[in-house]
Amino acid sequence: MLKLYGFAVSNYYNVAKTALLEKELPFEEVTAWTPLGDDLLGKSPMGKVPFLETDEGVFTEAQVILEYLEESTPRPALLPDTAVARAKAREIARVIELYMELPARRLYPEAFFGGSVSEETRRDAGIVLARGARALASLARFDGPLDGRAFGQADIVAINHLPLLRDAGRKVLDVDVYDSLPGVKEYLAEMRSRASVSQVLSDQKEAMAAFLQNRGK
Repeated sequence: MLKLYGFAVSNYYNVAKTALLEKELPFEEVTAWTPLGDDLLGKSPMGKVPFLETDEGVFTEAQVILEYLEESTPRPALLPDTAVARAKAREIARVIELYMELPARRLYPEAFFGGSVSEETRRDAGIVLARGARALASLARFDGPLDGRAFGQADIVAINHLPLLRDAGRKVLDVDVYDSLPGVKEYLAEMRSRASVSQVLSDQKEAMAAFLQNRGK
């Protein structure tokens, strides 16, 4: 059986988990806190979660897991049928990850964990985040699935990253990226009614207490 390692509060863990649920694949969830112990570094040499253990080996990085699942289990498909449409779906996902979630992640220590970040970090993160939001607005319309066809990888990335990075921006920069994304609130509300998304969000909420307790150790 497939084994997904990580913890249910992680947005990248939940990207992989949502895809597994959408593919209707049986899998076991194995809680793995970072930093990983020596016993798990052999499976994830960079010490990162999530990682997926299969009969054929272990795969790290959420995007790699998505691609493995799509190639090993083509149906139900989470990418469109044509090369151009698949590339556009991946482009939307990469913009969210690289130019929105990644810069916002630099703000997480202050936004969520009681720390602080420098003014330079605030400035740099704010600049990239604003550019990313403008790019996403030009690439995606939020009046249905982001690949223009059916629920897929771009949606999985969006629903697991956008709320978190939005909260970080509001708390630290006093900027709401949703203001640059017309229709995104309605889009996300609709996506939350999907069975896989609803389950992931419920499990995330339930796991928060254990996450906070582990951080306090």
